Amino acid sequence: MIEPMTEAQKLGAVFYDPLSIPSPGEVFAALNKECHPNWLTFGIPVAAPVTTDRNQLALAVGVLVANGYIAVEAQDGQQVKNIGRDILSVAKSLGISKNLMSRGNSLIEFAKNNAWDSLADELEATENEVKRTMVEQKDRSLVSLISAAAWLRGVDVATKIILSDDSLRGIALIRQPELARHLASELEALPERVKKRPLVVQVRQCLDYVAVQLESMGSTPDEERPVLKNIHDKCTQLVSAIFSRSGMATLSSP
Repeated sequence: MIEPMTEAQKLGAVFYDPLSIPSPGEVFAALNKECHPNWLTFGIPVAAPVTTDRNQLALAVGVLVANGYIAVEAQDGQQVKNIGRDILSVAKSLGISKNLMSRGNSLIEFAKNNAWDSLADELEATENEVKRTMVEQKDRSLVSLISAAAWLRGVDVATKIILSDDSLRGIALIRQPELARHLASELEALPERVKKRPLVVQVRQCLDYVAVQLESMGSTPDEERPVLKNIHDKCTQLVSAIFSRSGMATLSSP
């Protein structure tokens, strides 16, 4: 079993995003203090997509990692184990499962022991291990897709939580259009053969849409609520597209 990351290891961790993108776990932890949501209502039991498209699989990893953080906040050990197995399944399809076997086993072990803080650290370590292996395998573009999908799934959940509160508590946590712009620019810089893939185009369009909506958002609940609803609907549709068999689900504008 892998021991939880020490503080020294966290400080020495390798980061693959030039701009510090908060992990879904960080956003969810902040929302937990602000809004006290019922996390059991936010998990979506999805299976890894059956596809040979490496881009779609990388996007699925991002969503699965975000779902893992939801399961940790809900303290749902069985769901954590299911998600850990799904991540390993996708990793196998990507040819990187050997590097992640111990991580997957560690997730399952921590879940059995209800070690929730250690589980959150281990999810982050698992995501970083996937990214590190992809970089080593010259699949740097897939790293950007994981980051984009994880962030958008985080926004998907965060907007739903914020909308459930009459005063929209926690809205400041997602009022960051520069993060959406940064992730979109990373996808725009991908090789032509990758960035022209329909699903990758959809992800970039979703990021651009979220950025525009956040930039145009007003400052009162009456102005903010419809914008949050638009963002939530768009992100929900994208997550559905990522886990569809073809990865080609329609993303209609609200």
